[in-house]
Amino acid sequence: MTKDTTLFLGQWLRSPGTVGAVAPSSRRLAETVTTPVPQRGDPVIVELGPGTGAFTAEIQRRLNGRGHHLAVEINPTLAAFLSERHPKVDVVVGDAARLPEMLRERGLEKADAIVSGLPWAAFSAELQTRLLDAVVATMSPHTAFTTFAYSFAKRMRPAQRFRRRLHETFEEVVVGRTVWGNLPPAFVYHVRRPRASGA
Repeated sequence: MTKDTTLFLGQWLRSPGTVGAVAPSSRRLAETVTTPVPQRGDPVIVELGPGTGAFTAEIQRRLNGRGHHLAVEINPTLAAFLSERHPKVDVVVGDAARLPEMLRERGLEKADAIVSGLPWAAFSAELQTRLLDAVVATMSPHTAFTTFAYSFAKRMRPAQRFRRRLHETFEEVVVGRTVWGNLPPAFVYHVRRPRASGA
């Protein structure tokens, strides 16, 4: 068992409602969920719920020293681990619902891409709404938002509620193919263009 997996499992046992998974995401899932990271310029990339950094590492690889990478992690232990492993990443310990305020504190207005590792299906309807509202508030018409869900949970009520909420909030919601090389298998939501009523 790797150090990442051991840490992740330990934090899940302590707080399964906020960690939401028993193991870090795979490289294949990370490659899929980070596809919107721009290949040029100095983009602002927001990462929600980075955990031990499976997506973080891929974002950093794609940025290659460019832009501003803000990672918001509510778990202090995971945040400290992430900061040590990725010193170039702006890691913040806090609630992702405060994302607009966090960007303003850094003199940033909007994100160019938002990558989420948050366990949406583990959240209440109220929390899902608060977090999505924060995401929408930091998006421009051209911002891409990606997040993932586990295939086995697709028919669970919280997962279905989140999916409906995505369609109600955004004009474009594309469901990617199942990433079988992840434990457990997962799929990615590729989302763009907040609806005027939800912006």
